[in-house]
Amino acid sequence: MNIYFGNLSYKVRENDLQNILAEYGEITSCKIIKDRETGKSKGFGFVEMPNDDEATKVIEELNGAELDGRTVVVKEAKPKV
Repeated sequence: MNIYFGNLSYKVRENDLQNILAEYGEITSCKIIKDRETGKSKGFGFVEMPNDDEATKVIEELNGAELDGRTVVVKEAKPKV
């Protein structure tokens, strides 16, 4: 399952997100979206987890949680149409 993480602090890095999610299960990929020109975080990213049950638990437990002083939005990412 591909999971969207929104409203992330601009200081959060991919390895920070991976460390938080490691206790939930296996992570296939973790990507914080960055501005092409400045290279700075845009405040959101995507995490891919092969086990849907573990991914659902991440969404249930982390959506609305506080991370680095911000309330994060965590939900299943829908593919672009």
